[in-house]
Amino acid sequence: MSLPLNSTATDMRQTMQVHQELAKGAIKPANIFAEQAVPVSFADLMKQKVASVNQDQQLSSAMVRAVDTGQSDDLVGAMVASQKASLSFAALMQIRNRLVQAFDDVMKMPI
Repeated sequence: MSLPLNSTATDMRQTMQVHQELAKGAIKPANIFAEQAVPVSFADLMKQKVASVNQDQQLSSAMVRAVDTGQSDDLVGAMVASQKASLSFAALMQIRNRLVQAFDDVMKMPI
């Protein structure tokens, strides 16, 4: 389940090429104000983020299980995935706490 190093190096090279082409003027950045922004509902955004956190958790569990059973020797990758999953879950919990607090504040407002 570990990522090959050559894919990361390839991604870095491609990113560097895009930056060089932008600097030369070969690629013109898109005008973000030229097109209308597509409205995204808050519920859809939250569903996507919860699914992303769930995917991070499952990937982390699979990588740790593979290291535990001896199928993989990528301990560092498993620990990084575990920390990423932990941080993404903690961030999601902070968002939930802020939303609950905001809801409580609105409910306590006098009419």
